[in-house]
Amino acid sequence: KGAVNFVGKGDVARIVFFHVPVAVLSSICYLAGATYALLYFFKGKSMSNDAKSSICMELGLMASILATITGSIFAGAQWGSYWNWDPREISIVGVLLLFAAYLLLRGSVPDAIKKAQLSTAFTIITLVPANFLLWVVPRIKSLGTLHPTTVLTDASSTSPSYKLVGLAAFLGFTMLFVWLFQLRLRVLQLQDKHLKSF
Repeated sequence: KGAVNFVGKGDVARIVFFHVPVAVLSSICYLAGATYALLYFFKGKSMSNDAKSSICMELGLMASILATITGSIFAGAQWGSYWNWDPREISIVGVLLLFAAYLLLRGSVPDAIKKAQLSTAFTIITLVPANFLLWVVPRIKSLGTLHPTTVLTDASSTSPSYKLVGLAAFLGFTMLFVWLFQLRLRVLQLQDKHLKSF
């Protein structure tokens, strides 16, 4: 028994190994980006913290796009419709739009200092609505949801081997995002002399 209550004898459940890690990482990226933005604001306007914040937001956009696409594929296979106006679907698209707005704002300002200041302000201001979308909207019971809440934790829903593969997938995607973060940071260090000091 891999996973119960999934169509195709549980085969559809395999997309969870991809969808759940990138969805969780989109949340982590936003929180990490906000953390670096707060460090920029309160710890001496370090351009390195601004760069790290922007990288988190870039990776967060990528993660939220992947989460939206894989979620839609799963919804089409499992629920018969690629879009169901489910609270979790709405919340991830809302966060995706926040990531996109951040990057559009950042890309529209040529001056590095002004760009850092506006990006930091945007990130801090949107931290509350982002967390509302990520943690509150999906849990409002009156909205209803097709997403099961205990599939990965309930022993009767998934086997230990399924959970083990899910954990391995999450760790793998986390390592991939850390590598991408470091790679992007290195690129920015090579491009900008202000970042070479750390």
